Amino acid sequence: MVKYVFSAAIAGMLMVSGCQSKSGGNAEARVIQQNIGSVNPYLWRASLDTFEDLPVATADPIGGLITYDWKSYAAAPNERIKATVYILDTRLRADGVKVSVFRQEKNEAGEWADVDVDPETALQLENKILDRARLLKNSQLG
Repeated sequence: MVKYVFSAAIAGMLMVSGCQSKSGGNAEARVIQQNIGSVNPYLWRASLDTFEDLPVATADPIGGLITYDWKSYAAAPNERIKATVYILDTRLRADGVKVSVFRQEKNEAGEWADVDVDPETALQLENKILDRARLLKNSQLG
């Protein structure tokens, strides 16, 4: 009798765990699983959205690298910027994204020269990407 009760209990646990893993599982895990071998899809989309006004020079969704090309703005025609985004993880984590920002100004000879960028700028852009990624994740997962 104990053998049958034990067998029934094990069978019931297996059926319940099977149901949970197929239908009610973690939606984020399913999204990440669909992107095995690539970067976090929310960080990727958020990076593209955050720098939507910069032209993309190269994009590698497997390696997690987005390189943006130089762009000048009408408000500062003698200055131009570009950025590189590194997505470092498949999980949505604060250390999963790194941004490098580059800035140049025209000198008296009309040539572009590198100038310093405030280190806080990259940190602020990383935070903006993370905020956008969280928003995208929450809107998709409900």
